[in-house]
Amino acid sequence: MKHSQKQRPKISRFSFLLGIADGMIMRTCHWCHVMEQESFEDEEIAKILNQHFISIKVDRELRPDIDSIYMSVCQAMTGSGGWPMSIFMTPAQAPFYAGTYFPKTSRSFHGQSVHGQSAHGQTGFMELLIIISRKWKEDREQLLTSADTIMEFINKEKREGKSTQKDLLQEAFDMFCRSFDQRNGGFGNAPKFPSAHNLLYLMDYYEQFSASEALHMAETTLAQMYKGGLFDHIGGGFSRYSTDAWYLVPHFEKMLYDNALLMMAYARAFHITGKDLYQAAAEKTAAYILREMTGSEGGFYSAQDADSEGVEGKYYTFTREEILQILGESEGENFCRFFDISRQGNFEKKNIPNLLHHDSEELSYENEDSISRLYDFRKTRTELILDDKMLTSWNSLMIGAFVFLYRVFGKEEYLTAAMRAETFIEEFLMDGDTVYVGYRKGSRLVKGFLDDYAFYIHALLQLYDAALDNGYLSKAKKLTEKAIKDFFDYENGGFYLYGKDNEQLILRPKETYDGALPSGNSVMSYNLVRLSVLRPDDKLLQIMEKQISYMNAQTGDYPIGSSFYLTAFMQYQITPEKVVCVLKDHVDLDKIKGKPTFSANIIILQEPTEQYPLVNNRTTYYICRNYSCLPPVNEYE
Repeated sequence: MKHSQKQRPKISRFSFLLGIADGMIMRTCHWCHVMEQESFEDEEIAKILNQHFISIKVDRELRPDIDSIYMSVCQAMTGSGGWPMSIFMTPAQAPFYAGTYFPKTSRSFHGQSVHGQSAHGQTGFMELLIIISRKWKEDREQLLTSADTIMEFINKEKREGKSTQKDLLQEAFDMFCRSFDQRNGGFGNAPKFPSAHNLLYLMDYYEQFSASEALHMAETTLAQMYKGGLFDHIGGGFSRYSTDAWYLVPHFEKMLYDNALLMMAYARAFHITGKDLYQAAAEKTAAYILREMTGSEGGFYSAQDADSEGVEGKYYTFTREEILQILGESEGENFCRFFDISRQGNFEKKNIPNLLHHDSEELSYENEDSISRLYDFRKTRTELILDDKMLTSWNSLMIGAFVFLYRVFGKEEYLTAAMRAETFIEEFLMDGDTVYVGYRKGSRLVKGFLDDYAFYIHALLQLYDAALDNGYLSKAKKLTEKAIKDFFDYENGGFYLYGKDNEQLILRPKETYDGALPSGNSVMSYNLVRLSVLRPDDKLLQIMEKQISYMNAQTGDYPIGSSFYLTAFMQYQITPEKVVCVLKDHVDLDKIKGKPTFSANIIILQEPTEQYPLVNNRTTYYICRNYSCLPPVNEYE
């Protein structure tokens, strides 16, 4: 409600500074580190903050609801967003100023200090604090009016339930074609984020519609990302994004969710093409996760820092002299030729090992012992800070990734890793049917948001596809019913970001955009489409239809921004293969594991029914494809 001057409630003399950082205590984000060291640990700035503001620092991974609301504020006010993010607000939580990174003091050209970020310079955090503090004391009414105006704008309802006649799948494909970088792979200009769910969509589109250009875009991007410095050729795993157009220089922070989605994408590419490059990328990344990012209980850590000893990328880069010293002259020269190591370097006078000068068919390096020795050397030279939070949503993504690898490569260790991580979530991140955001040092963190439920349900469905254990399916159905109860908007469709058991904030957003991670609404759409076939009931079908209608309306203007949803919509439209397996003997499950396509829906019956009897008194498979059902068979092919 907008208050007139006479109606305004009494306001504290303090305004609030809300700082939102990427990673617990700013552990892994480079610019969060910089602002922390320059400003938040500075005694002069601390004195101003303590005298004039109530300062609150928020970990966006633990409170995505707060991050979502105030990121929309930051984007609306500045035209962009990112972390670290600073929001100045009234005690009533209404924001009136926002920004991302601020240096300690104003930066300017030609020695002239300016206030305000523009082409002429950048506002210093100290000056900004002084200006806002003075404004709050001398002209508070204007700030309060600005806050009211901003809240009116942010509170405008999004389009709800509007139908669209557009072919979302075709339009998204066309948009990817228009923005594709034919030379370097990826989409648009630098910086380039992996956004592996876009590549998974393109591979799904290729398989459904035989669109060779979709596979070409996915393959070109996957090959270039692996060849570049985005991939860690010494230790495995991918960094967060590339700062250039050709994937040479990354932002060196490694995130669990990126690596999970990329493992899925590379495994899927191998499944389609059989090319060794994709298997190498997927399995080297899996080895890195199991070696460096897995806890003793089976859960996965969140991230590794971009910085070492305050220097971004120091852990990952080498001089030519270091490599020759470690490997010796002959093997060192061979390594340097293969991985593009030079005296002048390719990143701040040092070298990021890369394979960009090679064709995709000549990427096999014969001497793995050299890589092993360099890996050991860099661990003794410096170290990385580990963000040891174990987040439900990101762990769930990694469960899905290991399931992908198991289904493609058939290695039991991958299914074991996925099942251990699911057991970890069940034991440490749940209380009854309530899911929690994360776990750290023996304590569960806050109650879960939509993403935590959506991604965990997705992981359970993936585990069901691999293990064909109805227990996973039952748990997925139960948690879906709770997510609907706590998060779903029955009137308009769509799931709210936070539920009835979470803290109620000034807004209750619904997120539908698939950014670095697929949105909770996209993933819940996938879950509903799958469950409507595997465990159908009238209520679930009604919710699914309402969700599809809502998401079609939300994605109609920019379908490329919801690629994970479009994968669900593709399954909804096309009706994938359905397999009903009636067991004579439980051991017969092994005969079908891993054989159906990724989009197939498999229903396991422990005993025959009137509709699905045994044939020849043996385990029987009832298979329906392309809207027609085949005669029952005793062997699944």
